[in-house]
Amino acid sequence: MGILLTTMSLTKEPQDEYYDINELRKIYGSGDATLWPKPQIDSVVIKDYVEIGSLPKPEFPEDNTFNKAKAKLGKTLFFDARLSVSKQIACASCHEPQLGWGDGKRSSHGHNRTLGNRNAQTILNIAYAKSLFWDGRSPSVEAQVLFPLQAPNEMNTHSAIAVQHIKEIKGYYPMFKEAFGNDSITVDRIQKAIATYERTVVSTSSKFDRFISGKNNRYTDQEVLGLHLFRTKAKCVNCHYSPYFSDQKFHNLGLTYYGRKYEDLGLYNVTNKKEDVGKFRTPTLREVANTGPWMHNGLFPSLAGIVNIYNAGMPNEKRKPEMVNDSLFPVKSTLIHKLELNKEEKAALVAFMKTLSTTASRRSITNVKMPM
Repeated sequence: MGILLTTMSLTKEPQDEYYDINELRKIYGSGDATLWPKPQIDSVVIKDYVEIGSLPKPEFPEDNTFNKAKAKLGKTLFFDARLSVSKQIACASCHEPQLGWGDGKRSSHGHNRTLGNRNAQTILNIAYAKSLFWDGRSPSVEAQVLFPLQAPNEMNTHSAIAVQHIKEIKGYYPMFKEAFGNDSITVDRIQKAIATYERTVVSTSSKFDRFISGKNNRYTDQEVLGLHLFRTKAKCVNCHYSPYFSDQKFHNLGLTYYGRKYEDLGLYNVTNKKEDVGKFRTPTLREVANTGPWMHNGLFPSLAGIVNIYNAGMPNEKRKPEMVNDSLFPVKSTLIHKLELNKEEKAALVAFMKTLSTTASRRSITNVKMPM
């Protein structure tokens, strides 16, 4: 089995190279990424490109350093519905461990069963994110905690009310004292505790991580092919690069649904800049097999379907006659191209992406006992 691909180095023009699948297995499974073929990426990506690989240990900010007591407190708060105004909705209501730390729904139900308009993103590996939410409106994990807490269609509470709810629970006072040095309960401490816990929710070693570490017998031929295509012909690494498998930037993929049902202007709602219409933050592909349905609106139920639509070059927004002079009409990213992948190659991509996920048993979660 072999593959003829047009590959592009970071400094040279595209050229055709033939790779035998066994050669690819040896190269990618060598434990040395410097031996890998050069990635095929667009010129605008070169300056920021970071090779895919295994995640480093998560880092904690200087103003919210890690300690076990704080993480334990944060875990308890994460699963405690008493933070919400109704005392029925917890962070874990939309981020369930058994569902890849999402909720498995197109969009989540919040206060009074109100339906949101976006898919709940996984909190797995949130420690590596530079901004949070599909539109990047939160600059830190700590700041992120307040958004669902205060959103009317989510937990629908004011931070002062949430603090009061927690203050009413005697069992929390010794937990705050152990985590922070005294038993003062504040919204800042609630944010820091939950953020500390969320940063500990990190993927264990995936099949991909074990393969590239030198265990080259871990991949099937199909998965080896998928990895190579991911970095070359399919050009997935234009946006899904680095060990986090995301460039952490914002792109318009042609899924704005402008002027139609499911319209969502994405980053524009945060910046009010017309060039940001329809742009969404590139999600990590780690754990992607466990976090469906996919895309910002959760309208894609299968990874194969997503590969198909990328292969077709993604949809082009249809400009209606009344939109001729509409300055906000979305413009699709220039990084999106038709890929010309055949059936075998598309299946190989899906097979590879599944190796970026771990099983529930490898993300062991202990029960949480709520303080009284």
